[in-house]
Amino acid sequence: MKNNYVLIDYENVQPKNLAVLNGHPFTVIVFVGANQQKIPFELACALQSLGSNARYIKIAGNGANALDFHIAFYIGQLAAQDPDAYFHIISKDTGFDPLIAHLKEQKIFAQREKDLAEIPLIRLSNASSAEKKLEAIVKNLAARGHSRPRKVKTLSNTINSMFMKKLEESELKDIIAKMSDKKLIVIQNEKVSYNSPIV
Repeated sequence: MKNNYVLIDYENVQPKNLAVLNGHPFTVIVFVGANQQKIPFELACALQSLGSNARYIKIAGNGANALDFHIAFYIGQLAAQDPDAYFHIISKDTGFDPLIAHLKEQKIFAQREKDLAEIPLIRLSNASSAEKKLEAIVKNLAARGHSRPRKVKTLSNTINSMFMKKLEESELKDIIAKMSDKKLIVIQNEKVSYNSPIV
């Protein structure tokens, strides 16, 4: 399973729901602005419960996009050490989107979410109905860009990985059949191609 890094732009988003990360294999880094002097108790307590999988980075200087550049630097550093990792930038700042598009071109998995609950792994684990599961799978596959599975067997394994390998073979077949029925995917000779909204 890929390592998942959550990089929080704390100047832009102050998440109140860090508890949703408990029980998931995330490394959380909270980037705090130079002028942010206080961290709420709830945030500190939630991060502390993640143990060695969470830390703060307080940036050293001020200036337009100073914190954003720090996040970009750490993604580069982490991607060099862990090229198969998945990066989740938590920010409402659309300025990250060109960086994310470039990372995807370099085959680095990254996306921006406005809230922790939007992280695909969280959405998947909270998806109770078949429709919610399908919605979360579509979002996850769309975020993969050109790295989407090209064969039915690989797609099946990918979907199972999204659900922490807890799905039965019959469930996986049902999901792929639904995706085909809804014209989200086209299967020919065990090869898969994708349609909107995945592409």
